[in-house]
Amino acid sequence: MTPLTLHELFGNFDSFTNFTLGGLVFGAIYALIALGYTMVYGVLQLINFAHSEVFMYGTFAVAWVFILLHGTDQVSWSLGHALPILLVALIGAMAMSAGVALLLERVAYRPLINKNAPKLIALISAIGASFALSEAMGLRDKLTQKIGLADNLKDYVSKPGVAIQNMGQARDIYSNPVTIVPKHLFNIFGYRVTDVDLMIVVSAVLMMVALDQVVRRTRFGRGIRAVAQDPEAAALMGVNSTRVVQGTFLIGGMMAGAAATLYMTKIGSTQLNAGFLLGVKAFTAAVMGGIGNLRGALLGGLILGVAESWGSAVFGDTWRDVVAFVLLVLILLVRPSGILGEALGKARA
Repeated sequence: MTPLTLHELFGNFDSFTNFTLGGLVFGAIYALIALGYTMVYGVLQLINFAHSEVFMYGTFAVAWVFILLHGTDQVSWSLGHALPILLVALIGAMAMSAGVALLLERVAYRPLINKNAPKLIALISAIGASFALSEAMGLRDKLTQKIGLADNLKDYVSKPGVAIQNMGQARDIYSNPVTIVPKHLFNIFGYRVTDVDLMIVVSAVLMMVALDQVVRRTRFGRGIRAVAQDPEAAALMGVNSTRVVQGTFLIGGMMAGAAATLYMTKIGSTQLNAGFLLGVKAFTAAVMGGIGNLRGALLGGLILGVAESWGSAVFGDTWRDVVAFVLLVLILLVRPSGILGEALGKARA
């Protein structure tokens, strides 16, 4: 793509609309991933840097569901045709990501929390868990061969000769066997809105709104806010902080799994380090909106997606990631608390 001048981007309404609306699609995915960072930080006051791998495992769960239900034949389907398998993949991805998130909480965080370890120790544990999960996915070919799973997969897919491609090329980019072809629905000031774009944005916003209402209006949500505000007082009032922390990781993992499904619908490929860059960008979105603030995660994700899109339009696609990280530095310098800045523990019902 040829870079545009600032006048061409902001002076041409069609170009401005195209890059803005296109950025909102990726921003919605960033926002869902950012929820995991925001919720864990709001409750425990620590950054779960392994959350990027929670998302990555969800992307592979989507691919594995398509392999088991469709096979390895490369085909192109419409969204409507792929929707039944996609719904199953959504459930599988949310279950996979939630399971990984709970495993993280149990192994990497709870022992440190019970020992009142410094936050820095928990942060180091999160980084170590991130590398461990990533490398475990990179060694899945050897792990599946040791337990005999690779041979058993041949019975479930259409081509035995390539049945273990997903397991045998563990460090390569893996493409989903079903490519979902977007269908043009309507135009918004020259931007061609597709069914895939519409599904991603609407699904992300609805899930964010639903989660926000759960945290603000349900008994479990009140427990989350109580632990986030004052863990000791919450314990005196009978709130089980361990279950609250588990629930926080569970919800964050489920949202990451949902984001993974939307990501695979849009991008269609993944690899063992797919979550690293998106995880850092989602963390940027969380900080930008006000880490610990659910609505801030949505706002930060959408703003980041649009800013990236504008940056790639002006400077070129190779500068997309630079724009995101420069924006993070600027936010930390100008407003460290983020745009909204309200902590999870201060959320009003």
